[in-house]
Amino acid sequence: MKKMKASPVFTFSAFVKIIRPGNLLMVAFAQVMTAFFLIETTASGLPVLLDYHLYLLVASTVILTASGYMINDYYDVKIDYVNRPKAVVIGKGMKRRMVMILHSLMNLAGILLGVLVHPRIGAITFIAAFLLWLYSNSLKRLPFIGNLTVASLTGLAIWIVGLYYQKSELLILTYALFAFFINLIREILKDIEDRNGDRKHGCRTLPIVLGFRKTKQVIFVIAFLFVAAILVVTFRLNEPLLFFYFGMLSLFFFLFMFKIYQADRRSHFTELSRFSKILMLTGILSMSFL
Repeated sequence: MKKMKASPVFTFSAFVKIIRPGNLLMVAFAQVMTAFFLIETTASGLPVLLDYHLYLLVASTVILTASGYMINDYYDVKIDYVNRPKAVVIGKGMKRRMVMILHSLMNLAGILLGVLVHPRIGAITFIAAFLLWLYSNSLKRLPFIGNLTVASLTGLAIWIVGLYYQKSELLILTYALFAFFINLIREILKDIEDRNGDRKHGCRTLPIVLGFRKTKQVIFVIAFLFVAAILVVTFRLNEPLLFFYFGMLSLFFFLFMFKIYQADRRSHFTELSRFSKILMLTGILSMSFL
């Protein structure tokens, strides 16, 4: 009888796949753009790109985000075998115990880097690491709470830059809100896309609890709140260029919402998830106009 080949304890290709390097680059890019265009200089007048604290903060955020992806895949391995079997890494290119070891070490490294930036930043990174674990362990299986958690942590990645440097707080809040709402919509779209596997393994996400059509209605309500919040903050900032840029971006956003209205297949929601990333990147690039 032919013996089955044992899966390796660790392979570098599996590690790269599980940490989503494209998403990590987006996080790092957003933080550096925030610092360069919205902060510009430290309190002492040093150009912010020459301040090593910025890179410690970016490294901390990226490491914790990568760790979050790993623990999410650890808990979701059975669901992923239903929703996206070809993307499963755990049990194929990396043992479960190795994932837990790397997750713990990366959390420790990310929190320590945060402490080196400032004790207050260290406390926030500790809370973020805990929420990422709690999300993967239980929150993501609850309606809306998991979506809200991930979206809040995404907004935090931008807001924490302004918190540390104590500059352009309202302007940075605008972009943090932008990141929060776009990712909140994206997380709900992913739940619609993954509802078959989630239902099979007892998750109670919005599409399972409310149904397909009512979940889309929730997205439309969130989109309305998103537009209202951005308009309020933009008017308070009184930045004509920002108002013009977000006005142009709204055309793409309304196209995005129209596509959501039309979507009724899994492939449509996969495409919309990618579209949301383009919206996020476009929003980040608008920083260069300020």
